[in-house]
Amino acid sequence: MKAHVYPRNDINTDEIIPARYLNMDREEDLAAHAMEDIDREFYKKVREGDVIIAGENFGCGSSREHAVWALRGAGIRAVIAGSFARIFYRNCINNGFLAIECPGISEQIADASEVLIDLEKGEIRDLAGKRTYRFEPFPAFALEMIRKGGLLNIITKKI
Repeated sequence: MKAHVYPRNDINTDEIIPARYLNMDREEDLAAHAMEDIDREFYKKVREGDVIIAGENFGCGSSREHAVWALRGAGIRAVIAGSFARIFYRNCINNGFLAIECPGISEQIADASEVLIDLEKGEIRDLAGKRTYRFEPFPAFALEMIRKGGLLNIITKKI
C-alpha cells in the first residue's frame, strides 16, 4: 500500500472533509472531497488500500463521522499518525476503520513509499527505507470491530 504523507500536526476534521460537504452522507460522494483543502490532487492520486501518514493530533476539531466516511470512501485503508484526537479515534474504531498511533513516523517515511501493516505484531514496515516501526496492537474488542466493519455491524448481527 502506498503512503500519502502529511507530516504536519493538527490536521482537523474540516480539512479532512470540509463542512460545506456535510449535507452528503454517501461515502462515494464524500470521497471526491476528502483532504481537498490540504491536497487538491488527493482524490486523483489515492488508490484502494493506500494509507495516510500524518503528525500529531490527527482528526482534531468537530466530531463528525463524515471525516472517516470520506477517507474510507476514497479507498484509504488506514491513517497512521503520531496521535489522534480522541473523538476521531473512537469514530474510526466504531466505523471499522484503522487509526494507528505511531509517534514520529511522519518524519521517517517518505511520501509515496510502500508500507505494510501487520496488526497482530503491531508493526509497520517501510519497504523503501527497509525499516520497521512498532505500534501498540489493538485490544481484541477494537480489532473485532475493525474486522467486522464497525460497531453497527456487530450489533446488527447480534440482534
